[in-house]
Amino acid sequence: MNDTRNPVASLIVIGNEVLSGRTQDLNIKYIATRCGEIGIPLREVRIIPDVAETIVSTVNEMRARFDHVFTTGGIGPTHDDITSENVAAAFGVPCEPHPEAWARMEKHYAPGEFNAARQRMATMPRGAKLIETAISIAPGFSIGNVHVMAGVPRIMQAMFNTLSAGLEGGVPISSRAVHVFGLPEGVIADGLGAIQRRYPDTDLGSYPFYRSAGNGVAVVAKGTDAAALERSIAEVSELIVGFGREALGGEPNA
Repeated sequence: MNDTRNPVASLIVIGNEVLSGRTQDLNIKYIATRCGEIGIPLREVRIIPDVAETIVSTVNEMRARFDHVFTTGGIGPTHDDITSENVAAAFGVPCEPHPEAWARMEKHYAPGEFNAARQRMATMPRGAKLIETAISIAPGFSIGNVHVMAGVPRIMQAMFNTLSAGLEGGVPISSRAVHVFGLPEGVIADGLGAIQRRYPDTDLGSYPFYRSAGNGVAVVAKGTDAAALERSIAEVSELIVGFGREALGGEPNA
């Protein structure tokens, strides 16, 4: 499931609105970045519709393959918010009122306002542990290695920050980067491949960019071994200089 140093994670983005193009997902980058910082690299992202069978099968597949599974979306008050009940189905447990969440939300709303729709947000798989957030009365939850969060970016980020404080990670993922103008990616491809083979535990990526100042390539090295990152990116710089170009530190400005 994972290597000897770091647990690994996946993300399931749940929502018809993302697949239709109506809503642009803003959570993937945040979760990927934060996972790297706490040493739980994100290895796969799956975007799926609000379809019961798809949610159940995807959750079961992912939780068997990864140490942590994060989900976003589908825990609101409307009819198409079906994530909670189907995560419960994936684990084979009832989806029922969570005593703490229910009591808190019932107290929060004025008499008569804690209606059936809002009660859905306090209904979770049996045995779920709450993911608290100060900016939303409705919590997320964890069950097993699956962590269920809101789709609204601001709320999701607050949930993730609460959740991540209790997750046991590994060595943080670091990165080093250089970029070059006027050097096509295809020219340095063979050399980059050779460097990658010399540093198999470093993830070396090549990313063409297009700017008003000129076009070029950014090369980014990521991994947990800081010394290997420095050596590999130094070799990339040497490769670039060998083609008569200047290797510039970091990534190009937007």
